[in-house]
Amino acid sequence: MAAQASVRAKPRVGLSKDRVLRAAIQIADKSGIESLTMRKLAQKLGVEAMTLYYYMTKKDDILDGILDLVVSEIEMPSQGGDWKAALRGSAISAHEVLLRHPWACRLMMSPARIRPGRLRYMESLLKRLREAGFSAEMTHHAYHALDSHILGFTMWEVGYTTGIRELPDSGAALRRDLTLAEYPYLVEHMEEHVTASSGGDGESEFEFGLDLIVDGLEEIRVRPARRAPAPATSSIKTPMTRGTTTRSGWRARTGTPRATRRRRPSC
Repeated sequence: MAAQASVRAKPRVGLSKDRVLRAAIQIADKSGIESLTMRKLAQKLGVEAMTLYYYMTKKDDILDGILDLVVSEIEMPSQGGDWKAALRGSAISAHEVLLRHPWACRLMMSPARIRPGRLRYMESLLKRLREAGFSAEMTHHAYHALDSHILGFTMWEVGYTTGIRELPDSGAALRRDLTLAEYPYLVEHMEEHVTASSGGDGESEFEFGLDLIVDGLEEIRVRPARRAPAPATSSIKTPMTRGTTTRSGWRARTGTPRATRRRRPSC
């Protein structure tokens, strides 16, 4: 600890916290977050590992810092104009940022890493939904629909891309194994993958799903509130009081049979 304190007392000339964090992002982007260590970070910066402790006390501080920087790259929803365009633009920006830094999705989903940058992003999105006219309840649902699409689709895309990179011929091999007679719709689907990868119509699959969500939210927003059904009316105009007797021989409400008067013997 004495050595660490001594190092922390003398910052390296030309080194800063921002430079340390951006070097850490470069390592994570290139080799994955698992490859980020204090030793590798120090080597990239050309300093001793102990020098980094002047700027960061532990690796968790680095992870928190690089996550804040990544989230700061995301475009916040604009606070004026069309709310659908604002949400759409912000969601596409988030998707693009997370594709540039594919390791960040997992960190963003950790409850232990809800950092100030993430909080500001969440607040701006919730504010835009409320100002668009959504109730607190619908804002809750809308936020989670958007957030799960951004994070979930990005993680799916990253995983799919990584798998293709590791097994570049897997798609062609699968297409060879599929017979049109046995899997006609799957073969058709595989052909659509080839078409989409070669350019398609310019709209990404992420945007297709995003538009379904946003258009669905708009439909809910303008839908008139449903009125509660009117209470059923009783066909009995005058309610019976407890203990009154009906002609059918049953006591109202109590459900007990009416006592029958015995006839006196005739003889």
